[in-house]
Parts: sequence; structure tokens; C-alpha cells
Amino acid sequence: VFPLQYMSGFGNEFSSEDPRCPGALPEGQNNPQVCPYGLYAEQLSGSAFTCPRTTNKRSWLYRILPSVKHKPFTQMPCGDLTENWNEVEPDPNQLRWMPFTIPKSTEKKVDFVAGLHTICGAGEAKSRSGIGIHIYTCNTSMVDRCFNNSDGDFLIVPQQGEILITTEFGKMMVEPNEICVIQQGMRFSVDVFGETRGYILEVYGTNFELPDLGPIGANGLANPRDFLCPVAWYEDRQVATGYTIINKYQGKLFTCQQDFSPFNVVAWHGNYTPYKYNLKNFMAINCVAFDHADPSIFTVLTAKSTRPGVAIADFVIFPPRWGVADHTFRPPYYHRNCMSEFMGLIKGHYEAKEEGFQPGGASLHSMMTPHGPDAECFEKNSTAELKPERVAEGTMAFMFESSFSMAVTKWGLQTCQKLDKSYYQCWESLRSHFAPNWKPNKH
Repeated sequence: VFPLQYMSGFGNEFSSEDPRCPGALPEGQNNPQVCPYGLYAEQLSGSAFTCPRTTNKRSWLYRILPSVKHKPFTQMPCGDLTENWNEVEPDPNQLRWMPFTIPKSTEKKVDFVAGLHTICGAGEAKSRSGIGIHIYTCNTSMVDRCFNNSDGDFLIVPQQGEILITTEFGKMMVEPNEICVIQQGMRFSVDVFGETRGYILEVYGTNFELPDLGPIGANGLANPRDFLCPVAWYEDRQVATGYTIINKYQGKLFTCQQDFSPFNVVAWHGNYTPYKYNLKNFMAINCVAFDHADPSIFTVLTAKSTRPGVAIADFVIFPPRWGVADHTFRPPYYHRNCMSEFMGLIKGHYEAKEEGFQPGGASLHSMMTPHGPDAECFEKNSTAELKPERVAEGTMAFMFESSFSMAVTKWGLQTCQKLDKSYYQCWESLRSHFAPNWKPNKH
């Protein structure tokens, strides 16, 4: 297997052609009367035509056949993928899930689309405002079928098993501790190499971007050069038995047939592309004096709302770093938040919950639901010697944070049978240390 090639940069104007067809990109114009090699020109627009130049997103694809050549779409079963946020009554409790079960390939073959399960979300795709959080658990590659999300963008976080994603723009290999973003409307197929699991953050109506850095300056956090975009690769393949396009549209799944591979793009150019990023490249900013900086300093990507500073969703990580703050309780503080916080764990042990929070599991602390370190973590860190120490070594926890008040699905609360009913007990042994006769030390 030859290593895949990529182009680097975030939101750049890229251009790429498969080396088998040099000169496939038209020169000087997007839509010539006759394209090189007899290709079809097709524009994929990720933004309104009239968006300001800084937010205008589109790519031109030069393909063997246009994607309009297909049989009609018909509805297909959605399985555990849903946008129905009213299946069960709301639950404001602190929720934690044990690692989600991956089906055994000896029992049932499940590919990426069949293995999608919605845990929680809010809003709706029709009005282009909302989010969904999904788990994928699968054991077999997609064969002669691809997926495209007409509702929004997928931010995919592999947790177990690498995934080879074939897109109209080329191929990306994405391993645990990397993430990738497949933007609205882009067709892709997922190959797996064994039992595979991961998390997905879906946003409707906006795209992910790098957060503004403000006083941090020009550099730090996720640097644009570390984002990688695939290079053009095509297959000119007839599929007599039928190639299946699966389209997620208004929260439902639809399927159509065509007799050729959709990955027939010989060349493309534009700034609307899929991309991937390795979390080890995140340049953490942290507190070096005292107190505890808010977790927003760990934001990798943000999907902004129309209200300044308020995100539809932030993707935040808690990477290995140094803890050096003096006379400070160093783990996360106790907290009630006007945002919803969904956490997952790619590997290792999360610092504030060493035991029950496991890789491939999750937790949800809903809007204004209190949360914070368990009793053991509080006691240990209240008396710890505050010397410089490595935090989260060998670990990668992440958070999907949203300004939406998310509803949990029936699958998340009941069907998956992974909800940890004893989660609340990790705070039960917190005790009062109140000393009404305490006097400050006189120095």
C-alpha cells in the first residue's frame, strides 16, 4: 500500500488533477464549452453564491459522468439514525455511557452507514440550524455504496480502528487521534480493517472553522498548515449490479441507483473540500501562573452561530500538557454551564474521572446540569504537592460543546443498554469541609 498524498492548509484554494490525466483542469476558466479529456464540469457550492469572499465556499469538479445521472431516490430505513428529538422525555441528569458495543463480524456484517447511531441532538435540518451527535460501530467496508449528507457537515473522530475514506476529491486515511471533516453534500465511502468505532459531530447550516486567536496572537492551537486535504483520484468503473448512493436528507435516509462509480472526478479546484487533522499537532496554550483557564483554550474547530462568541458547536480536546499552576486546584472546576457538554475518550484515562469514563464511552452534562471532579479526584488534588507535572499523558479526551439544549434519543437512553445508572454515585461521597471558626494565617 503506497502512502496517500495530501495538500496542506485550511480553507485554501486548492487545485489537483489525477497524474494519469495531465492537463485535466481547464485553464483560465471553470466551464469551457468542451472540457479536457471530454469531462463534465460540475460545481459543488458549500455557501450561497453571494456570501462575502472570505466565507464563499465552492469547488469545481471535472468528472467522467455528472452526478445527476441516477435513478430516482426512494426512502430507506434509518436504523438508529434520527433527527426526532421527542422520542423520549427529556432527562436533565448527568449521563455517562460505557463503551459502545461493536458488532462482531462473525455475527453480522455492519458497515459505516448501517452502524450509525444517534445519541443526542437539537434543532432541525430543514431550517439549517442544529446539531446531531452520533456513534459509529462497524466491522465491514462499504462496497459499491457511498454516503452523502445533504443536511450538514460530519466531523468524524475515530476511536478504534483506522478508516480509509474515499471521497470525490480523493482518499484520506484517518486513524485514532486524527479527525476528519466531510462537508455538506460531499460523497464518501468508508473502508474499515476490523472492528471499528468512533464519534461524529454533525452541524446543520454552518461549516467548521478555526477559532479566532485574539490575544494569543498569530500562532497556536490548531495551525492551518497541519490540516490535510486529499489529492485527485478517479476510478472509471461501471457497476452493472448497481452502485448505491445513500443520501441523508431532512433527517431521513434515501437511496438511489446508478451504474457507475461516483468517484469519477479526474481533477478539481476550489476551497470546499474534505480535510483531516492530527490531534498531536495541537499547540496547547495553558495557565502558567495560578488559577484555571476555561476549556475554550483547547478549541480545535468551531461552528459559529449568528451570535458573536456563541458556537452552535465547538470541538475541544484535552491533550497531553504540563500542569504548573501554583496554589491552584488543577483539575476542572465544579461547573454549571449555559452550554451542553458531550465528552468522549479516544484513549487513556480522563484526569477528572479516572475510573468510570472509558475509551469508546461518553458522557453528557446538559445545560445547567452541575458536574465536576469525582470525590476521589477532589480529595487527592486538594492535598497534592503542586509541582510541575505532565497532565493527560497517553490520553486524549475531547468535548463537543454546543449552545443547543440537546435531547437524548431512545437509543441513547434505552436501546444501546450502555447507560451507566450508577454515574451519580461518583459524587455521593463528597463531604463538607466547612470550618466556621477558620482564621486566615497571619503573615
